Amino acid sequence: MTRWPAPCLMLITDRSRLRGRQLDEVASQAVEGGVHAVQVREKDLSRAELFELAVPLHAALRGRALLLVNSRIDVALAVGADGVHFPERGLPPQQARNMAKDVCCTIGRSVHSAEAAVAAEADGADYVQVGTVFETASKPGRPAASLSLVRDVRDAVGIPIIAVGGINASNAAGVIAAGADGVAVIGAITDADDPRQAARDLRREIDAAYAGCR
Repeated sequence: MTRWPAPCLMLITDRSRLRGRQLDEVASQAVEGGVHAVQVREKDLSRAELFELAVPLHAALRGRALLLVNSRIDVALAVGADGVHFPERGLPPQQARNMAKDVCCTIGRSVHSAEAAVAAEADGADYVQVGTVFETASKPGRPAASLSLVRDVRDAVGIPIIAVGGINASNAAGVIAAGADGVAVIGAITDADDPRQAARDLRREIDAAYAGCR
């Protein structure tokens, strides 16, 4: 596993919200503001299209932030990404690790319950992404789980927890205080006119909260 930063600030991509900007440009600015990891999550793209998107992003982030590819371990390995992230019902982490063979590859998994988090840890996940914590436009119709889910997962597993769903600079500190080791965001950075400053605002909140409760 690649060394995992704590507290981690992760940007999840959504190119439909870039408003004409380039993804590698926005991601690079976010990293300058304090993002540690970028998860490429563009589910509508084919394997070839995702590869074409990820190559310049990897070049822009190399040595500055971790690059994770959502679901497609073949693309992650082809690009030379730092890891891959799977949905709760996706490829089991241990099977993905077998596919990666000797390649150092961080493997994460989305979970929506403490039970799923325990199963992911047992199967070799390096971290779990827990949500949806608050209501979010990225998951319309999905009820928010609230901070109680973060607390339940924290009590259940020892691997890093990344909380996701409706998180921004105004509520990120509470998420960290509930037990998360980091937060993942889309709109809080991508929708901002200044992604660099938006990341700095988030970074300040989660760093202060983490220092106060760890």
